Amino acid sequence: MSLNYVMIGSNDVINARTYYDAVVPRIGGKVVAEYMPHAVCYELRDGGCMWVATPFNQETATVGNGNMVGLLCQSEAEVREAHETALANGGTNEGDPGTRPQYGPNFYGAYARDPDGNKMSFVYFSDKD
Repeated sequence: MSLNYVMIGSNDVINARTYYDAVVPRIGGKVVAEYMPHAVCYELRDGGCMWVATPFNQETATVGNGNMVGLLCQSEAEVREAHETALANGGTNEGDPGTRPQYGPNFYGAYARDPDGNKMSFVYFSDKD
């Protein structure tokens, strides 16, 4: 089994799209479907998809404690660029770029929240030991 897509809830997809349209291309993704003002879909570098959408049940989108989407980058520089772009486009900082030895010797990551408060990480796994 493999992961096909992730849904990220938004109360204002038009506003959220400004953020994601800036961030996702930095990590090799692109828009592949849009149903504005309710949803937009981004295909990621590996073929998986990330939807940003209003909740199907028409209730308010809320963030979950412990929920996070991890977005794989190809270098430490790409992690830094994605994080910087996130902050420049309405995101908030949840962790500066850097190593995280608690997640393994090869883990390099940065963390941000989108305009709706959804947490995401930008991660890179180096080959060094």
